[in-house]
Amino acid sequence: MNLAFKDIRHNFGRFLLTGLGIGMLLMVVMAMGGIYRGLITEGTLIIDRLGADIWVVQRGTRGPFAETSRVPRSLVDRVAAVPGVAAAREYVTHPVQREHGGEVLRMIVTGLSWPTDRGEWLPLIAGRALRQNHYEMIADQILGLSLGDRMKLGKDTYTVVGITRGMTSWAGDGAAFFAVNDAQAIQFDQSGEAIRLQRAARQARAEVQDYGRAQPALLERAFRPASEIPALGPPQVSAIMAWVAPGADGDRVVSTIGGWEDVSAITHEGQQDLILKGAVARSRRQLGLFRVLLIIVSAIVMALILYTLTLDKLRAIALLKLIGAPNRVVLGLILQQAVLLGAVGYVLAYVLGQRLFPLFPRKIVLVTEDLVELGLIVLALSIAASGLGVWRAIRVSPGEALAG
Repeated sequence: MNLAFKDIRHNFGRFLLTGLGIGMLLMVVMAMGGIYRGLITEGTLIIDRLGADIWVVQRGTRGPFAETSRVPRSLVDRVAAVPGVAAAREYVTHPVQREHGGEVLRMIVTGLSWPTDRGEWLPLIAGRALRQNHYEMIADQILGLSLGDRMKLGKDTYTVVGITRGMTSWAGDGAAFFAVNDAQAIQFDQSGEAIRLQRAARQARAEVQDYGRAQPALLERAFRPASEIPALGPPQVSAIMAWVAPGADGDRVVSTIGGWEDVSAITHEGQQDLILKGAVARSRRQLGLFRVLLIIVSAIVMALILYTLTLDKLRAIALLKLIGAPNRVVLGLILQQAVLLGAVGYVLAYVLGQRLFPLFPRKIVLVTEDLVELGLIVLALSIAASGLGVWRAIRVSPGEALAG
């Protein structure tokens, strides 16, 4: 009978508890890798779902995801007129933090270009897409809202008509989808007193100007809402999305729009790189460093455990040597136990992770490549960690079996 299996059967409880401890440690390593992948997935999720070929943003910015961008809503017509552009839509996005049901609720408000985009492309798990231009919203399930819930944002109240899954920002905040007009109303909402003070300041500026003194009627217009003053444009959007027509030269379209002095044109791949190399780059590096540190700690812990197990068997090893067993038998005993311990820990880490990872607040994405890589690392760690136990076993003298 294999000595390693015989020894494990004799001390099965201790072996299982040891494997569970290593499994919990490896589960944390697995979780770190999954969070790392989750950051990449969350960072580019909405960009991939929207599928726009070109993002037209404010000149000199890297918006709308990496930083704030503001462009006039009328820009959508100018972009749509560029040769090679099949379609163009406005896009609005901005973070909002409110209290709902006694808890802090943080969401990414996303404006859909009504009526062209009603949110049919969203992965709905309940409810429906938007049917009207106002007062409806689609919320990600991470926000904890239910169908029919009503939420006050700004001066209006919105009803949840759809629930989606997995639509989060790179920061892990759930997305809420509105028509563009509603998203802008939420973004530029001001209190009544703030609006009154803004109008009064506008009127005061007009009074000290020559045209204000020459045309007193203009002072009355200065105190009216900003949307009714021709010199002041309507609220701006975050970006314009454009799709290149089949067969058209996308690079030429980007070059044409990028030549305009007021905006920048960013490709789909460029927008992804801006997120991965900018907003989430530091978090990715930190998670990667933690993962490396945990692997090193796992190796040290496994080495100490195997060394302790070897110390418990020193008398048995000495007896084996006394009856003439070669060193390879002793080495095989320790090495096989180390590999089995690593394998049990890895399996337990995976099984426990499948149960616990969905409960984590951040998305954990396990891919086959990472699991295979971690399996190979565990195998290498098991073999390396057995070195300390092997070193101690080789130094055992057969005479120790006769010692009292």
